[in-house]
Amino acid sequence: QVQLVESGGGLVQPGGSLRLSCAASGIISSRYTMAWYRQTPGKQRELVATSTRGGSTNYPNSVKGRFTISRDNAKNTVFLQMRSLTPEDTAVYYCNARDIGSAYWGQGTQVTVSS
Repeated sequence: QVQLVESGGGLVQPGGSLRLSCAASGIISSRYTMAWYRQTPGKQRELVATSTRGGSTNYPNSVKGRFTISRDNAKNTVFLQMRSLTPEDTAVYYCNARDIGSAYWGQGTQVTVSS
């Protein structure tokens, strides 16, 4: 059974930082493209970071330079380091693993940026 378990969310002040973790089980995450998405009520889920099997990373302009995705393959874990957070970054953040013919999601972790 595949599980992706996110952690590290919480309340942070504007300008602050958080690091999210996604622990994978049932798959070898190094064999998958791993990504982080976020979603706010009434909006579509938004891709915020991608890490391919080959080591490439991609970010949309909205988070480029502030968010960094990384992997610890030994721990089968993916991270999202978030800096210079603004209230617009408030959302539920989801971990995603995908390969040809398969895709898995975590349950999400809430990030709230507020003073």
